[in-house]
Amino acid sequence: MDKRRQYQEKLNEQQKASSTASKPMKGGDKKASDKLKSILDHPMTRPIDTSLIKPLPLESDQALRRRFMVMDESIAGNFRFGLLLEVLDKMAEETALDYVNRFYPEARVVTAAIDNILVRNPVDITSDIVFSARINHVGRSSLEIGIRVEQQGDPVSHIASCYFTMVARSGMGESAVSVKLPPLEYTDEIEKERARKTLARRDDYKQQQAVLLEPPSREEYQMLTGLHMTQETPDFAGLRTRGLTADSWEMMYPERENVPQKIFGGYLIRRAFELSSICSELVASDRSIVVAVNRINFFQPVRMGDKLHYTSRVVYTHDSFVCVEASIERISRDRTSIALSNSCFFTFVNVDREMVRQPVPPVFPSNYAEDARYLVAHRSHQTLAREIREI
Repeated sequence: MDKRRQYQEKLNEQQKASSTASKPMKGGDKKASDKLKSILDHPMTRPIDTSLIKPLPLESDQALRRRFMVMDESIAGNFRFGLLLEVLDKMAEETALDYVNRFYPEARVVTAAIDNILVRNPVDITSDIVFSARINHVGRSSLEIGIRVEQQGDPVSHIASCYFTMVARSGMGESAVSVKLPPLEYTDEIEKERARKTLARRDDYKQQQAVLLEPPSREEYQMLTGLHMTQETPDFAGLRTRGLTADSWEMMYPERENVPQKIFGGYLIRRAFELSSICSELVASDRSIVVAVNRINFFQPVRMGDKLHYTSRVVYTHDSFVCVEASIERISRDRTSIALSNSCFFTFVNVDREMVRQPVPPVFPSNYAEDARYLVAHRSHQTLAREIREI
């Protein structure tokens, strides 16, 4: 069986699977069918052919180095991780858009989710960073972009690996639809394994979400009961989660426009992260640095003129770790629409100047909603703790 026949079969499978779930392209079924046929004229693309490598020249560019500093002094991990998230989101967009525009020149891509960024090593602000991006898998209209973040040296320092889910869209406003993308061709075992891991990550996330919604086990119920009983003692002086919050408001202006009438998602998650970092310091008495981005979801696009309400809250602590939940709520200019735009979950660790972990105090939920957040964070942290031990 030749490659062209394999390609046709894969496209037919995708078209059949999406026929009941997706709207027809503007112009009707015939135009969509003609477009799919034209795609066959393109040779199949391997993941390696989608690679994009970019440096962040911190060593040679003094102004850039200063922009990424947390403080103007020599300390370990002196690096603005929020700005890194903004750079990563833009690179994921560029990588996905380069592939999508080969088949749909008018299409755009939007970020749907950022999955599980585990920070493996602190960044050295005096050394260049290298970003290596590649498409790992293409679904019906979605793409997973993997980005590896490294600093050169002997040995090379692996900072983090990141996974962005992007969605290809065409059209404007209410008429915008998802477009059907041709699949990639996986020829070697590394490419096939990365594609398998993409699907496994999606399944794992669905399973984790199902587990997070389960009622408390006996041990979890006893844990929550103990936290409530402690608060009933006369001399209780602990930290209640209801007081561990931070919020901020912001208006979206045209200078933040990325795609027509929409605000750049990387900027939004940077702002959410920076507020969450400040919030974590309500518990972390030494120095709070990020250890993981557990998950960021993009639910609603933010438009010019929207007012945004950022809210961050400490929901859980354990040992030296602080878990912060963040949300972004958008209010339309005419105040007729209020919706959740983004949800984020970050894990920070409390360290001293030598980057040695320092303990943080326990926090205490005091109502049903806080119990639910505490339990979700507790379960999520158990999974993260296993991953940290494997580093």
